[in-house]
Amino acid sequence: MPTTATVAAQDSGIVQTSISFIQDGGFFMYPILIVLALGLALSLERIIYLQATKARNQKTWKDVYPLIAKGQFRQALDVVSTSNTGMAKIIGYGLERAKTAKRHDDIELAMEEGLMEVIPRLETRTPYIATFANIATLLGLLGTILGLISAFTAVASADPAQKADLLSASISVAMNTTAFGLIAAIPMLLAFAFINSMTGKMVDSMEMASVKFVNVFRQVSAQQERKNDGQ
Repeated sequence: MPTTATVAAQDSGIVQTSISFIQDGGFFMYPILIVLALGLALSLERIIYLQATKARNQKTWKDVYPLIAKGQFRQALDVVSTSNTGMAKIIGYGLERAKTAKRHDDIELAMEEGLMEVIPRLETRTPYIATFANIATLLGLLGTILGLISAFTAVASADPAQKADLLSASISVAMNTTAFGLIAAIPMLLAFAFINSMTGKMVDSMEMASVKFVNVFRQVSAQQERKNDGQ
């Protein structure tokens, strides 16, 4: 089994190799590193926000749905009016519209309006992650092209016997920026896809809650009308 000293030495070697890799790549490695840090920070912020929003929406639905099922619409409206979640906004639009609506379609339209207001908040800043991934890739390519131009310029005035060695070494260093650009872009694209999937699932859940709300509202309204007719 590897000892603690061996593991520490391996970790130190990996860190030193990474530092040398970045230093050898030249100036463009540092902008790529900054873009990577920004992209990962934004991805983490979006994931935390969406997870927290999902939990709050679920709590709001669990609090409101039993009241709606019992026909206690005024109490349900009081609950959603004190909450700032997306779910509360959508249900609040539906309950407010239900006070004056003569058709259930009007309630659905009001809830769709609420959903359209909520979706932009869920998607805020997410496209920047894909943009950062593209920027990292392009910076890597730009660094490689400029590095190759510099390499060929240097080789042109070098000793013919050393041209091959100098050219191969310069190209190897220049390709570091492309490699690092791809290394930075791939995790950001994966994070972008994951966050888009999370957002889509949340939107689907709110749409499903809207449908459930309308169906339950119809059932409760029909039951109340039958009771009134019976009296």
